[in-house]
Amino acid sequence: SFAPLGMEDTFFTVPTDKLDRFAANYGHDENGSLNVIDEPRASQFAKPTVRPSGGGGLLSTTGDYLRFAQMLLNQGTLDGERLLGRKSVELMRANHLPDGVFVDNDPTTGMGFGLGVSVQLALGKLQTLGSQGNYGWGGAANTNFWIDPQEELLGILMLQYMPSGAYPVTTDFRNLVYQALVD
Repeated sequence: SFAPLGMEDTFFTVPTDKLDRFAANYGHDENGSLNVIDEPRASQFAKPTVRPSGGGGLLSTTGDYLRFAQMLLNQGTLDGERLLGRKSVELMRANHLPDGVFVDNDPTTGMGFGLGVSVQLALGKLQTLGSQGNYGWGGAANTNFWIDPQEELLGILMLQYMPSGAYPVTTDFRNLVYQALVD
């Protein structure tokens, strides 16, 4: 249940009465035409799932996801209620990979891995603006969130296009957000 966070539109299976709000997923075919590749009413996410997995089929709205991300940015509190201990959030966003091991085994990214999130270990390697210690995660259809504890900032991008990473929209979005910061 996502009730402790007040997340009323987050599911592993979209309820029938909410399918009209479920966005279609798009992709390009071999001719370069943009097509619907996952129509809401026929989607696998409209049917009960056998193995619910947060990393493989959790569906949410931007508003609900904002509540989750805001709780993490607030070190485990939301609306004045503590949902996670501050030290639990610190442990979650710490790199848990051994020295020399990186996300996707690619040392050029400067990304480590926490408990369910990627962690930015070094500036410059990621080729995007940000702060060391940023953490977050992306979804298959170009959904992405990140949290920057140093700037007390979070970003959420919700697209419905596959494959993930086909366009640099996540990097562009993040760079635009950081370029807009003024002291």
